Amino acid sequence: MSPNDQSTQDRTAPSSLHLAVALDGAGWHPAAWREPGARPGELFGARYWADLAHTAERGLLDLLTIEDAFGLQSGDHLTGSQRRTDRVQGRFDASLVAAFLAPLTSRIGLVPTVTTTHTEPFHVASALSTLDHDSHGRAGWRVQTSIRADEAAHVGRRVIPGVRRSELDTARGRALVAELFGEATDAVEVVRRLWDSWEDGAEIRDAATGRFVDRDALHHVDFEGRYFSVRGPSIVPRPPQGQPLVTSLAHGYAPSLLAARVGDVVFTTPHDADDAARIVTQVRTAERAAGRTAPPLRILGDLVVVLGDTDAEARDRLARLDARDPLSSDAAVLATTPSGLADTLLAWRGAGLDGYRLRPAVLPTDLDAIVDGLVPELQRRGAFRTGYTETTLRERFGLPRPASRYAAGADPALVPAPTPTGATA
Repeated sequence: MSPNDQSTQDRTAPSSLHLAVALDGAGWHPAAWREPGARPGELFGARYWADLAHTAERGLLDLLTIEDAFGLQSGDHLTGSQRRTDRVQGRFDASLVAAFLAPLTSRIGLVPTVTTTHTEPFHVASALSTLDHDSHGRAGWRVQTSIRADEAAHVGRRVIPGVRRSELDTARGRALVAELFGEATDAVEVVRRLWDSWEDGAEIRDAATGRFVDRDALHHVDFEGRYFSVRGPSIVPRPPQGQPLVTSLAHGYAPSLLAARVGDVVFTTPHDADDAARIVTQVRTAERAAGRTAPPLRILGDLVVVLGDTDAEARDRLARLDARDPLSSDAAVLATTPSGLADTLLAWRGAGLDGYRLRPAVLPTDLDAIVDGLVPELQRRGAFRTGYTETTLRERFGLPRPASRYAAGADPALVPAPTPTGATA
């Protein structure tokens, strides 16, 4: 182990939780935009997103994720039906928001959501490589598939049959999910190969000799699979992290298996400590089934949070929001104080969670409460950092910087080894 590897391990000791925040519109509650502290008139303005990022960075959070999709928000996120006019509609492109935030921030990780279903992996690799360069090693990717028929219709290159949540456990639903996850596995593998297609130091930039690039340090990836045929190399030099952080959300075994094959961090949705223990076991089982050789997945629990100075105030806030438009959530909803939330986070950590991705019910109100209430409480308990010490997002999660797989002497164990669907090369 090198001194750098040892220092990385020390900085990510078990006593310090990983803490991320998920940003989406006016907040995760559908009635958030109608709250007094919300800023609905600014949702489509740069200042709003800059303010949120600055607040999250002031709170020393590990990273922020930015939601995205190919369709407008709706009552049924699978089919796109029941579109509401009394809810926030529309959002900025997540990768472009992250690119805008990169020079405005200095330490927090920036993780846009980008779908694999309708986006070519070459474009994804280029965009995220660029983000990693712009942010000096703070880029990540939240991998997402799209099962919505209306989103497929926007692109027009494939037909996806509408599937409701109740149909996911049918033969038809399972087949569609398997296809989309297989495509996602191949897409991430292509992106990772493209990130590796430039070796470190491939750019010579020697004006005296007229050599800008070392031609032998650029590689064709020559990927041939069921869903993609990509030659490479990338058009963007290798990212500062080598491989930006790859994350995904998992509700069950199939998405846990996808994360085990291609990811670094997995977001999960436990509803209590026992459920958290079950999920951790499920993820570790998926890692073994995938034959994972990369470092173990970092497992973060997702929670929707409604915070107040007292439990009664927090519950009243949630009741007021639900009275306007009830929240239906895949993740547990906690209405409590920052101290009460800290109690829950530390209690559930015993199940094996590495940290949490918090979804503020109302922005910026609940993000402010996380930063000004929860973070100081966790710091008092010795469970959260008091300053940023790492340079890159991978370092923050205790992950080594892998060498390009195409470089002589590269250690393949440092790169996730997915199971492509029929890929060669």
